[in-house]
Amino acid sequence: MSSWRESIRNVEPYVPGEQPRGASVIKLNTNENPYPPAPGVTRALREMDPDLFRKYPDPSAGMLVDALAERYGLGRDQIFVGVGSDDVLGMAFLTFFNSGRPVLFPDVTYSFYPVWAKLFGIPYETPALDENFCVNPEDYKRDNGGIVLANPNAPTGIRLPLDQVEGIIKANRDSVVIVDEAYIDFGGESAVALIPRYDNLLVVQTFSKSRSMAGMRIGYAMGQRDLVRALHNVKYSYNSYTMNLPSIILGTEAVRDEAYFQETTRRIIRTREEARRRLGDLGFTCTDSCTNFLFISHRRADAARLFEALRADGIYVRYFPALRTKDYLRVTIGTEEEMEIFYKFLASYLDRI
Repeated sequence: MSSWRESIRNVEPYVPGEQPRGASVIKLNTNENPYPPAPGVTRALREMDPDLFRKYPDPSAGMLVDALAERYGLGRDQIFVGVGSDDVLGMAFLTFFNSGRPVLFPDVTYSFYPVWAKLFGIPYETPALDENFCVNPEDYKRDNGGIVLANPNAPTGIRLPLDQVEGIIKANRDSVVIVDEAYIDFGGESAVALIPRYDNLLVVQTFSKSRSMAGMRIGYAMGQRDLVRALHNVKYSYNSYTMNLPSIILGTEAVRDEAYFQETTRRIIRTREEARRRLGDLGFTCTDSCTNFLFISHRRADAARLFEALRADGIYVRYFPALRTKDYLRVTIGTEEEMEIFYKFLASYLDRI
């Protein structure tokens, strides 16, 4: 074997959701928004001058940062943007978790967290969710090198009330607490309101879910100035031009159209609650999801077999075969028409088993 192979960093990578092709596919597996981006995004895309692409983009993404700062009532020096929230979270792991003490995040949560920890050599521990997949805040009030909480959590969809989130932040003033709010627009209270009170809080959000722009890869973090300055220092030590120009321009337009954002978010929430009722009628149990997906199981239907049957019929959902999640499927909320096809398939499948 060549000696250079011995120096390769060996990691077990994160496995992203499948991206099937074909117009007939019903894609309910990666929590994308089933509705198009705001009308201003389409207009700006049509009017974009391609001559601008020969120049580097603004490394600070100032136009987008200004729009986000205005929307959340923060200073522009309290906003950090990156190429999707994965980029922002990965940068935060690299920046803040260097004490040698273990970082804490739940045993059932976003499966990229342990990947980053292993990649960057960060020790970590995973307090177990309870039997109802809920976080026990007391598990996070002990010595640690940082805390990461997805709220609402993934893949369960369950949220931790804001007062309990604040209790964790307050109990860990010597550690950075990251609250990953990829799904907060579909239910729950954002921790952004806590930023003025806590210099150890970093709130991370994304354009991939509620703003219908997963393909543009836009994520952002919000916190007090020292945290954001530290993130920028690490970013500029790695890659100064991370955000491309179309993402800056189109992301800005998405933020500006608050009415459209609220309308599509409410529509998804209505469809989610209807899905909860319809699936319950079919004998499924669902966690109390505050997201744009449901985490479901059925006492008669093996989750792995149902996953494969759905896939064979062109309906894609997500299956996590780990011990605590192997009996569940995660189902993204699609359009009303897509969900009707999903219900029809399930009714027929359950009649056959």
